[in-house]
Amino acid sequence: MYPFNEGSFAPLNCWYVAAFCDEIKGELLDRWICNKPFVMYRAQSGKVVALDGRCPHRHFPLGKSKLIGDEVECLYHGLRFNTEGACTKIPSQVHIPSSCHIKSYPVKEHGMWVFIWPGDPDLADVSLLPNLEDTGFTDKSFGCRPFFQVEIEGRYQLMNDNLLDLTHLAYLHANSIGNEGNASAPEEKEERENFMRSRRYLKNVPIMPAQQDAWDYKGMVNRLAGMDYYLPGFHAGLDVITIPEDHPERGGEELMNFRVFHAVTPGKLDTTNYFFGFGGRNIPEEEFERTKQFLWPVIEEDAMATKEIEIMLKSLDFDPRDIVLGSDSGSARGRQLLQKMMDDELR
Repeated sequence: MYPFNEGSFAPLNCWYVAAFCDEIKGELLDRWICNKPFVMYRAQSGKVVALDGRCPHRHFPLGKSKLIGDEVECLYHGLRFNTEGACTKIPSQVHIPSSCHIKSYPVKEHGMWVFIWPGDPDLADVSLLPNLEDTGFTDKSFGCRPFFQVEIEGRYQLMNDNLLDLTHLAYLHANSIGNEGNASAPEEKEERENFMRSRRYLKNVPIMPAQQDAWDYKGMVNRLAGMDYYLPGFHAGLDVITIPEDHPERGGEELMNFRVFHAVTPGKLDTTNYFFGFGGRNIPEEEFERTKQFLWPVIEEDAMATKEIEIMLKSLDFDPRDIVLGSDSGSARGRQLLQKMMDDELR
């Protein structure tokens, strides 16, 4: 499936963000992940439970059913399943067939996210979760918090591609967070196993349109923009804006220091579960709400681009080939590494 090899969609033996922690409550949450239906909830003990979201009897979605205590009761015929996926009740009979059960999946609350391992549970390894200290998340001065959870109408890799090539900021987001320096500034890269890092240093560029009235400074600025990619779908970014060093009075002064967190999780074959979190160093509470308001149109722009590309891909009667530009090195490498993860799972 584009842009991967035929028969490849998404790796399974890895951690994906399934939800923000505050989404999981004592009620059922229905969500598709890696083209599988899941039902999630928080048990009375506080533990997060993730189960197969399809009743094995007549395939009714368990996410649209009932939570009775800590058990999921299918809304169609009343079969009940406990936190381990075992069937505990069939109202129409006493005997419970051994085949009547559903899978439970490893989950881990990590930072403000609930991560799920949709593959072989015996391979689940918490050491493979993103290093939140490296991302700045654990630095309390940023006050990191969830902003948006969106189901985007497009295959997940389109969003990974978007985040691995930030030159699009100069054009898709020209009226909000981008300027031409995003496309022309040289990129510094680092790679290690299941990890990619990108940094761009923009010198003497205009202030972003969305920040024109935010500060008592109107001149040119220096900007550090970067993204850390923890495969398969967790992106941690930073954006630091300072006054150029040669300013006679305020050289080097920090105007802005943000942390952004993008989690890209495959939904169905043509949808993406997208989670956006934000942190700003030592900014007042009201600034978080203002920032949330001005960032929402940016999220909508990315969702629009993804949706339109998905429509194009479905309309073609052939398998398209991309023209690879110099700026595509990050997204191209990300695709290669994801394909390797999928190939390794078949060995």
